[in-house]
Amino acid sequence: MNNKRFLKILVSDTKIYLWIIFALVIIILNYNLYVGVIGIALLAYLIYHSWKSNYIRREKWKKYIENLSSEMDSVSRYSLLNLPLPLTIIEFDGSILWYNSKFIDMMEEKDILDKNIEDIIPTLEVNRLLEEKNEEMANVRIKDKVFRVRQNVVKLDNEQEQRYIIMLYWIENTNFYNLKTKYNNEKPNVLFVQVDNYDDVLKNTDEEYRPLVTAEIDRHISLWVSRMNGLIKKYQKDKYVVVFENRYLDNLEAKKFTILDDIRKIDLGNKIPATLSIGVGVNGKNLNRLEEFASSALELALGRGGDQAVVRKIDAFEFYGGKTKAVEKRNKVKARIIAHALRQLIDQSNKVIIMGHKNPDMDSFGAAIGVHRAATDRNKEAYIVIDKINASIENVYNKFKDNEEYKFIGCDEALEILEKKDLIVVVDTHRPSFTECPPLIDKSDRIVLIDHHRRGTEFIENTVLTYLEPYASSACELVAEILQYMNDKVNLDKIEAEAMLGGITVDTKNFSFKTGVRTFEAASLLRRAGADTTEVRQLFQDDITTFIAKANVVRNAEIVRDGIAISVCGDNIKDSQLVVAQGADALLNIRGINTSFVIGFKEDEVVFISGRSLGDINVQRILEKLGGGGHLTVAGAQLKDVTIYEAKDMLIHAIEEYLEEGEK
Repeated sequence: MNNKRFLKILVSDTKIYLWIIFALVIIILNYNLYVGVIGIALLAYLIYHSWKSNYIRREKWKKYIENLSSEMDSVSRYSLLNLPLPLTIIEFDGSILWYNSKFIDMMEEKDILDKNIEDIIPTLEVNRLLEEKNEEMANVRIKDKVFRVRQNVVKLDNEQEQRYIIMLYWIENTNFYNLKTKYNNEKPNVLFVQVDNYDDVLKNTDEEYRPLVTAEIDRHISLWVSRMNGLIKKYQKDKYVVVFENRYLDNLEAKKFTILDDIRKIDLGNKIPATLSIGVGVNGKNLNRLEEFASSALELALGRGGDQAVVRKIDAFEFYGGKTKAVEKRNKVKARIIAHALRQLIDQSNKVIIMGHKNPDMDSFGAAIGVHRAATDRNKEAYIVIDKINASIENVYNKFKDNEEYKFIGCDEALEILEKKDLIVVVDTHRPSFTECPPLIDKSDRIVLIDHHRRGTEFIENTVLTYLEPYASSACELVAEILQYMNDKVNLDKIEAEAMLGGITVDTKNFSFKTGVRTFEAASLLRRAGADTTEVRQLFQDDITTFIAKANVVRNAEIVRDGIAISVCGDNIKDSQLVVAQGADALLNIRGINTSFVIGFKEDEVVFISGRSLGDINVQRILEKLGGGGHLTVAGAQLKDVTIYEAKDMLIHAIEEYLEEGEK
């Protein structure tokens, strides 16, 4: 469109003069009817003359172009007419002015002069072609051939006018394109498959049915691989490696890895369904690199709770599945191993620096307090990094702030005191940008990670110890388990136990979400350590302003899809993050609502979203589309440089995308 306007400016057009004359004639008519009538007659003659002149000029130009008039020297004419490449000359608006015999030979339609080239070749876009800096555009397919198109803008000067035309050179690229397609189709991909809960499934299956269940799992996986002509090798009782051609990947992604559903539907005496985790490595330089990609993708799938497939394409990740809750692991062997390893790391360190995520909540604070106790019990100096106290932890923080045993520092101070042999413990987050002090991670190579969130693509990689368990209810639950094995006796003060119990209470919504056997075991441990449930409840008391703001969030909610509610927290609300989170929780108490999202605005001009679900919809998958993360039932996201209502539109679009993916 811009090119057309540009052309009209460059090329003289008598229409504008005729319109000016017409306007002047109308004005004259108002003053003198006789002179005005004469003017109309003269205008009619000018219009006829202009039309006739344009017609004659166009016919001359057409004849000149088609016959390459004798003014062109014989060498140029011969070179152009016998050019071995198809050649087309077009106007800026796409109209065909001339073509050579090679071009017409490759076209089905023969009468194409003066027609728009985009109508004849729909895959060609003139505007996009002109925008290409290298004067060349992507492959254009015509019938069974593929061409690369090179363009050249030419300025024509003569005595009467200046014209701009576009010369298109068509370079056949069919063989190379077919070879490239064949290469891409036949490239190998590596895929790892792991049965998430193999031991638990067999343990809960009667002995006579166990061979049937394992055989059915093997049969489904083998049949699935055979459909894509892949090579499969079972290298452990619950693990498989698959190599297949890249041509089948699009079909796998389009069908959302249906093998996940097929395995989950197996019912041959097993009391719990089997689930798979799949990691796919794509676009690696060699097989070794593909194996690395597939392994990291599988690790990511397991870290997000299993029952899903992750495709890694160099630095990009695609996620499929993950719509079921993470299965609780009842084996505490890993917790004991982590506890012993953490104890050794603490003993080998000068001091311990603990931090959670930005805008800490009760779970982040309580887990930090628990790790602080683990460090001080080993006679190590410990610090907790907190830059800003918010309303969600204000009540519990007040119980610790005046106690000299607990040292709370900011990010700048933490960077100043950090030494080479210090140990950094990150709790309740695995995303470096979400921590209280991201530079602290870059400056240290001794990092311990304890988190319960489903793993995202951003991850703290350089850890010496990682305890990431998405089945757990909270980071406080994981820390409570570790404390059991750190020493012979759990040595928790009353306020420490209450802080950790408060963290579990918040993340489980009073033990109603993501609550397993081990959650109650951790709570009973804290209760025995002196935690008072009444005082824990008092930690969550709100003032009247916050309560009213939360009520307004519920009142302003609207149903955007069946069972999905969205509300917006008003501006200038004190403790808006707390109000948004509590408002999202409160909406789930309304009959007919199974998923809720509340949008709020922080002082630093960041829009944040809290998502909650009863389990039917994965709010983590929805908010990941907006750069957030979390769990299947609890998730959040932060957006910059957008308004609340722009964020709402983005959220609705993400919800629709998620629902469409589920329907495919």
